[in-house]
Amino acid sequence: MISFILASQSPRRQALLGLVGFPFEVQIANANEESVTDSNPSVNVVETARLKANMIANHIKRPFPSHTILIAADTTVVLDDQMLGKPNSTYQARQMLIALRNRKHAVHTGLVLLDFSSGMEVTGVHTAYVTMRNYGDDEIEAYVASGDPMDKAGAYAIQHPQFNPVAQLDGCYLGVMGLSVCHLLHLLTHFNVPLAADLTAVSTAHQQYPCQLFNQLTRK
Repeated sequence: MISFILASQSPRRQALLGLVGFPFEVQIANANEESVTDSNPSVNVVETARLKANMIANHIKRPFPSHTILIAADTTVVLDDQMLGKPNSTYQARQMLIALRNRKHAVHTGLVLLDFSSGMEVTGVHTAYVTMRNYGDDEIEAYVASGDPMDKAGAYAIQHPQFNPVAQLDGCYLGVMGLSVCHLLHLLTHFNVPLAADLTAVSTAHQQYPCQLFNQLTRK
């Protein structure tokens, strides 16, 4: 029986991992993410995810459960070569949203998968390109006042039904949410994990945004 440990307190990642179809438990890695300083965003998100994974792996009780895979993820928004993490204040959230408005940016989500039984580690990065709509100042104020931006990289959630910030997306919608289930399922093939996801549910979760990674899954 395969089980997973998700090194994340994010309710979004927890909900998305539920689509994979295997049991999992959540363990929170209280890692100092600011200690990862690599200026390359694709490297930074993987190293931050590895920091979370190692923190959990070093503290989990042994012996490890049979065929347990630890999953850690990290997401950053990149605009003009600058990484935008979670805002530290409502002022910073407002400034991020103003900077992103009506512009295209990249969203990198790094994954680190660790198989406790074999010690095998697999890493990957999913990159999506997002163009924001030309939302108004009043919409920014209302969204910031809702509190939703404060735990989001780049100060926004693509899935927010009222703010609805995105005009165009090239990449996996779920990756912008924080965990590309499509990318994760591809990486799990390295561990010979059978596909157990409900692809109808995964498709629905994409909110009608096309995803090439999902299309590859359906062709298998």
